[in-house]
Amino acid sequence: MSQQNIFDNEEFFNGYKQLRENEDNYNVLLEQPAMNRLLPDLSGKRVLDLGCGYGHNCMDFVHRGAERVVGMDISQRMLDIANTESSHERIEYVRMSMTDISRLTEGFDLIYSSLAVHYIEDFEALCKDMYALLNQGGYLLFSQEHPLVTATFGGHQHYNKDENGNAVSFTFSDYGKPGKRDTFWYVDGVEKYHRRFSDIITSLCRAGFVIDTVCEPLPDESAVSVRPNILIKEEIKPTFLIVKAQKR
Repeated sequence: MSQQNIFDNEEFFNGYKQLRENEDNYNVLLEQPAMNRLLPDLSGKRVLDLGCGYGHNCMDFVHRGAERVVGMDISQRMLDIANTESSHERIEYVRMSMTDISRLTEGFDLIYSSLAVHYIEDFEALCKDMYALLNQGGYLLFSQEHPLVTATFGGHQHYNKDENGNAVSFTFSDYGKPGKRDTFWYVDGVEKYHRRFSDIITSLCRAGFVIDTVCEPLPDESAVSVRPNILIKEEIKPTFLIVKAQKR
């Protein structure tokens, strides 16, 4: 099953690029700090970054002592920026869909993926492929949009507010209906896939992984001080799900 390459759509790419250049975005304030706290020791390790984007994490892995980093992305636009902004002799960038990683022939000590696996239809197959690529004792660390976020068909989910305009609860639907969601994000027709929390954990376990940590990150005080009216909503409904698992 092929993976949609929405990131090479010019309108989408320009909107995404503007978002990531904003230092107050959710990735910077919430998702990346939580991911960094869960990174294993990378000294002398081999890392595969699935959906590497601009390659900033690949460069960080090198700075943390990684011996070799393979950054993979389906978007040539992303890889062009990665090769310009995050080039290093220990980093190799490869244009490939995450659905094709079984073609790789080398082993890795860490497979890392930031906010990419919710674009993959067959998560169970991806888990098996990732498990096969990991060396014994190696780790998988990935983040995705939380199942509460991906659940609702048509994106008709919303916060409910009190008489003072403060968010007090969150309304969503269709949680028990896994499958494709066509969403609007800068452009129409962005394909994402909803899986229940139980589907995610079961797929990992059936592939052979031992779950180390499951994280639904909350912002720290410094992040809330930057965007107080937005990030405080994370106490009502988490935006991200992060899982760290090991091949033992």
